[in-house]
Amino acid sequence: MKVLSRGSPDAVLRCRCKVILALVQGKTPTMIRDGGLCSSSQVYRVAERFIEQGPQGLPDRREDNGQNKVTEAYEWELLTVLGGSPRDHQYLRPTWTQELLVRVLAARTGIKVSMTTMSRLLKRLRVRLGRPKPTVGCPWPKSRRMRRLAWIRRLIRNLGPDEVAVYEDEVDIHLNPKIGPDWMLQGQQKEVRTPGQNQKRYLAGALDARTGKLTWIEGDRKNSVLFLRLIHRLVTISYRNARRIHIILDNFKIHDSRQVQLAVASWEGKVQLHFLPPYCPDHNRIERIWKDLHDNVTRNHCCKTMDELMAEVYSYLHHRKKRGKHSYPKRKIA
Repeated sequence: MKVLSRGSPDAVLRCRCKVILALVQGKTPTMIRDGGLCSSSQVYRVAERFIEQGPQGLPDRREDNGQNKVTEAYEWELLTVLGGSPRDHQYLRPTWTQELLVRVLAARTGIKVSMTTMSRLLKRLRVRLGRPKPTVGCPWPKSRRMRRLAWIRRLIRNLGPDEVAVYEDEVDIHLNPKIGPDWMLQGQQKEVRTPGQNQKRYLAGALDARTGKLTWIEGDRKNSVLFLRLIHRLVTISYRNARRIHIILDNFKIHDSRQVQLAVASWEGKVQLHFLPPYCPDHNRIERIWKDLHDNVTRNHCCKTMDELMAEVYSYLHHRKKRGKHSYPKRKIA
């Protein structure tokens, strides 16, 4: 009995063996329940089966109930359904619940399973409850979009020794923290104290497409002046010896203003702007840097002042720039 309670691959059998061993040790059903092993009623059922049938009464005999309802075809149908929305099946609700999955699968396959079976099946198939990603469709035809992205990849691949290519984008830093998920104990909810009066700062950054080197500048406003200050830093400091700097960026209006056009022309070909297709942020590599910045610094932050928050932002960016990849820097305590 001790061997089965520890080494049996059947979790139900292990639990029942532990119940019998606990009863033999003199524990009451209430004590076993309080220990978290199982309910008192289950203790009585296990004890009754053991008295009537001995050890042969402990194994789970539910496999004799007939053929399993969940087949490979049912699992495949479930995965197919999960790829869509309840609206595809004439339901008003836009998101799935386990109950609705049971109903839809019953209508499509003729097989009705319990909520418990559906829960176990989702877990076994590693289906997760996640947060959808909001996107905006690119207005360009797919062929045009793919040609543009392929052209940018060729540009980076064929860069000359005296040329550089960087991905550019801006990020907003808010003193009022954006709330994100965090691990919490059951029955408890963490609190994030907000300053109330929001303040903003903006960073304009450039990520080297070949080396991963990060360059950024800070500003109080997100406008063409902020963008031009970043280009000036690239031209005069970061890549002052480069013959040409290719900047890959999105179609935000501050990147194509008259002010920017005149400034780029004044650099006489040293700076070239290459615009991504509209609404294609996944192809701008610096977006990942800004996401990591929010996840590791600004989300759920507890800074009371903008200077304190920006100090932590700079600490993370400097640490990442030094290591060349994401890491977890420690706070500097005065």
